[in-house]
Amino acid sequence: MIKVSIYKDSDERITSFLVQGHAQFAEPGQDIVCAGVSAVSIGSINAVEELLGIELPVEQRGGGGYLRCTVPNLEDKAMDEKLQLLIRSMISSLESIEREYHSYIKITYHM
Repeated sequence: MIKVSIYKDSDERITSFLVQGHAQFAEPGQDIVCAGVSAVSIGSINAVEELLGIELPVEQRGGGGYLRCTVPNLEDKAMDEKLQLLIRSMISSLESIEREYHSYIKITYHM
């Protein structure tokens, strides 16, 4: 199962997220759940870099199945709102995958 942990601060800002595990929906290379989660999470990190010019601190571990990303609190409030919007969009997409494939992905929220 893929476990997604979303970390928020007291102001409901996303401060980091962690994606770990494998869905085991299908054989490696055929697993649409893993592919979808990977595409959404990595695509969102890439979008932040491409659209906002912000390189997010990311940790990945060999063999896939582990992605940790820290979301900085930007002093420029307008830019911080754009950053949060992109990360929340990613979460919305992951929630859509969870609704359809709830046996293979679980999202939890932490304060």
